[in-house]
Amino acid sequence: MNRTLAFAKRNLVEMSRDTLSYIFCVVFPIVMLIVMSVVNQSIPLEAGMTIFRIDNLLGGIIVFGHTFLMLFTALTVSQDRYGSFLVRLYASPMKSRNFTNGYILPMILIGVLQSLVSVAAALIISFIVGYDLNIGGLLLAIIAAIPSSVMFISIGLIFGTLFNRNSAPGLCSVIISLGSFIGGIWFDAEGIGGVIGKVCKCFPFIYATKSVRSVINLDLSMEAFGLPIIVTSVVAIVFLALSAILFSTKMKADLS
Repeated sequence: MNRTLAFAKRNLVEMSRDTLSYIFCVVFPIVMLIVMSVVNQSIPLEAGMTIFRIDNLLGGIIVFGHTFLMLFTALTVSQDRYGSFLVRLYASPMKSRNFTNGYILPMILIGVLQSLVSVAAALIISFIVGYDLNIGGLLLAIIAAIPSSVMFISIGLIFGTLFNRNSAPGLCSVIISLGSFIGGIWFDAEGIGGVIGKVCKCFPFIYATKSVRSVINLDLSMEAFGLPIIVTSVVAIVFLALSAILFSTKMKADLS
């Protein structure tokens, strides 16, 4: 455990020294929260469009922020591999689980802090626009967002393990774009229906968004929250296990 925490601390320090991590993981999601709130104020009430209303928008922005956790996880792992940092550490008594947990734990912490900042920004915006947010729902959303963050972090670990520092970020960009589009962050995927709606339901991203949005409004029904959080959690566990297996396999291959 001490080895894991020591390695996790090192990764957290590395992230804190990277200015881009603040920009993409904190500043950019907040900017999007503000911009989309301004857009919402310009939409006529007669349109009946609520996707950019602060309660719905916040859930999407929280999940959107997790995609950048994926990016920086992939960058950290791929850069460590490129610089032979991990190869040197392989000679230490650390096990593969110490490495994977050391990468994942600080990213989860950053994800929670990211959610807290987004919630704080949303509260300020809600006071300005005159929309009441449920404090209990906001606090629950921070917890409900953890499976989503684990899912994206695990994807980042997989990319960082399998690909080099040039390819991994590009693949993460594809997932960021894909997750934003079919994750229902910027439009009502279920409301559109048809082929697009069916495609969205084939990927876990929309369930992550839906689970966080539902809990913000304290809609804890099985359809709105129960099923989405189960799907997101199961996918997160699968990706987490897969990332651990792939990292262990890659570690053994590098040592041989």
